[in-house]
Amino acid sequence: MSHVATIEPVAGGICRPVRRAVVWWQALILVVLAIWLYYSIFIGMVSQWKEDPNFSHGFLVIPFSLLVVWRNRLRFRALASQPSSWGLLILTCALGGLVTGALGAELFLSRLSLLLLIAGLIVLCLGWKYLRAALFPLGVLILMIPIPAIVFNPIALPLQSLASKLAAATLPIFGVPVLREGNVINLPTMSLEVAQACSGIRSLFSLITLATIYGYLIKSTLWTRVVLVLAAFPIAIVANSFRIIGTGLLVQYWDPAKAVGFFHEFSGELLFLISLLMLVLLQQALSPRRSEVRTSGGL
Repeated sequence: MSHVATIEPVAGGICRPVRRAVVWWQALILVVLAIWLYYSIFIGMVSQWKEDPNFSHGFLVIPFSLLVVWRNRLRFRALASQPSSWGLLILTCALGGLVTGALGAELFLSRLSLLLLIAGLIVLCLGWKYLRAALFPLGVLILMIPIPAIVFNPIALPLQSLASKLAAATLPIFGVPVLREGNVINLPTMSLEVAQACSGIRSLFSLITLATIYGYLIKSTLWTRVVLVLAAFPIAIVANSFRIIGTGLLVQYWDPAKAVGFFHEFSGELLFLISLLMLVLLQQALSPRRSEVRTSGGL
C-alpha cells in the first residue's frame, strides 16, 4: 500500500501576517501622501506660532497630544483592530476641506481638515474603537490652529472695551483722574491706548491651553477640567485690567516713560504667572476631598 501525503494550507498562518503587512504598507503610503499634501500648510502654521505671540502656545499642543497617546498606550494595545471603509468617506471630506480652503484662501479650514484627515486614517486603518479612544488627544490639537480674523476680532474687541472700562472705573479710586474715550484712557499727563495685545486675548488662548494641559496632568475630574478652562476667561480679563491699572498708576505717580517701557512688558509676564497661580489655587479649591481622603487614609 502506498501512502499519499497531502499538503493542506494552514488557514490564517501565513495569510494574517501578509494581510497585516499589506494594511501597514497601505497606511504608510497614505501617511506619506498626507505629509506631502499638508507640509506647506503645517510649516505655515508653525511660522505663525513663531511670529504671532497670540498663538505661540501652539508649540505646546502637539507634544501634549503625543504625551496623552503615550500614557494611554496600554489601552490602545488592548483594542482590537477593525479597519472600516468609512474612513475613506472621512478622508474625502478632509480633502474637500483642504481644496475648499485653498481655493478660498482660508487657512483655518485647510488646517482644520488636517485633524479630519488624521481621524479618517485612524478609522480606515484601525477602526472606530481607536478613534473613540483617541478623541481627546486628537481633539486637543484644535488648540494649535490659529483662529481666523473673522473670529479673532469679535473676541478681541469686546475684551479691549471691557479691560478699558474696568481700568477707568478703578483708577479714580486711587486718585487718578480719568477720561475714557472708547479704548483710550486719558490721564492728566498722557493717554493710554488699550491695544489688542492688552485686551487679554493673548493670555486667554494661552491660559485655555495650559488649563487643559494642567487639568489632564493632575488627573482631575471632567467637571474640574471644564471649570478650569472656563475660568481662563475672567482670569485673563482681570489680569490685564490690573496691568492697565498698574500702568496708569505709574504714569500718574512716577514716570510715564518708565511706565510704558520695561515695566509694561515685565508686568505682562508677571501677571501671566499670577494667572497660572490662580488656576492652580482654583483647582486646589475645587478638589478638597482628595486631600481629606489622603489625610484620613494616613490616620
